[in-house]
Amino acid sequence: MLGVFLDRDSLDCNDLDFSGLDRVLPNWRYYPSTASAEVAARIEDADVVISNKVALDAATLRQAPRLKLIGVAATGVNNVDLPAAAAQGITVCNCRGYGTAAVVQHVFALLLALYTRWPDYQQAVRAGRWQQASQFCVLDFPIRELAGKTLGIIGYGKLGQGVARIAEAFGMRVLVAERPGTVDATEDRVPLPVLLPQVDVLSLHCPLTPETRGLIGAWELALMRRDAILINTARGGLVDEALLADALRRGALGGAGVDVLSLEPPVAGNPLLASDIPHLIVTPHCAWGSRESRQRLVGQLAENIQSWLDGAPVRVV
Repeated sequence: MLGVFLDRDSLDCNDLDFSGLDRVLPNWRYYPSTASAEVAARIEDADVVISNKVALDAATLRQAPRLKLIGVAATGVNNVDLPAAAAQGITVCNCRGYGTAAVVQHVFALLLALYTRWPDYQQAVRAGRWQQASQFCVLDFPIRELAGKTLGIIGYGKLGQGVARIAEAFGMRVLVAERPGTVDATEDRVPLPVLLPQVDVLSLHCPLTPETRGLIGAWELALMRRDAILINTARGGLVDEALLADALRRGALGGAGVDVLSLEPPVAGNPLLASDIPHLIVTPHCAWGSRESRQRLVGQLAENIQSWLDGAPVRVV
């Protein structure tokens, strides 16, 4: 059997061990990346294909008659035409939970940077302002404490729960939003219109679906406190980016930390990449990318293939 990995460099920085994949399927073709025009030729005789972000649409799948298993090297599977795969009898498995520790860590890296203003203080030292100070410390940038603040979470799966645990360790109060589109209220969930005015920090951890696209728009931003912080390590499309940029410029929001944009990479630009937006930190979708996280992902890919070979596939989409 032949396995084809279409975009290995999307997760490998020459620091991962792929021997687990080689053990379960000895015959592999590894490609650093694959352009859309190259996909059909590369998978035409494959039995197993792994893709992180390379698109596998219906027309491409039809040109791969031997294909029996698609392993998505991510949780999101929007790059695979699932109905077309099902029609061809192709099993699709994804990976789940591999990046929880890394993403939770990144959420608080962004939040602490915004609350303690350490990037500004580091720049002040580099600019010589501490060396020229008239006293022993520099306190030019307002510092806030997490203790006693309220954190709102939208999306309470493993990531949201992990963020909640750390927030409570900092002494924060945690509120969990009702799932968008929920009809029946639950006792431990707070409707979004009730939650937003209460929170000092809002952290997003829900998937991008038709119901959640543009979830944080003009109305939601207007409900938030002027000093509130928005953290988005989920999907860029959850937030109206132009309105967020405008709110930050106007001082209608205290700050934002985002690790995701609506189009990645942002080859056509993005409203949040403008240089004049205050109190904004943008990182390049790297929250998940610890070496440990990426190695767990490779391990799950191997498990998915082995379980499929054994006739009991796991993590089936």
